[in-house]
Amino acid sequence: MILPVLLLVGSNIFMTYAWYGHLKDLKNVPLLVAILSSWGVAFLEYCLQVPANRIGSQYYSLYQLKVMQEVITMAVFAGFAVFYMRLPFSWDFLIAGVFLVAAAFFMFRGIAGH
Repeated sequence: MILPVLLLVGSNIFMTYAWYGHLKDLKNVPLLVAILSSWGVAFLEYCLQVPANRIGSQYYSLYQLKVMQEVITMAVFAGFAVFYMRLPFSWDFLIAGVFLVAAAFFMFRGIAGH
């Protein structure tokens, strides 16, 4: 089922921006403004994340949903860090991502037989 994956990708885009976007876009505003702005973005994140997990739980185990979310988070964060925050690419980050993909492999390797 692809819908939970798509919802989690959207959710993670909002989440990543809520967590880190203020470091670039709101660095010169009062902390309270940054907090309230991030809460507003996080609300949008939850509007996607909750249905993603509700729908996803009908097809995937809780463990699978969690590992899927972590892999998606790393992929979204990598794109955000390089393309939005303009940070240099890191081989260490790539290697950590490979290990997360390996974790996903072990969580999903038996799903084809179910």
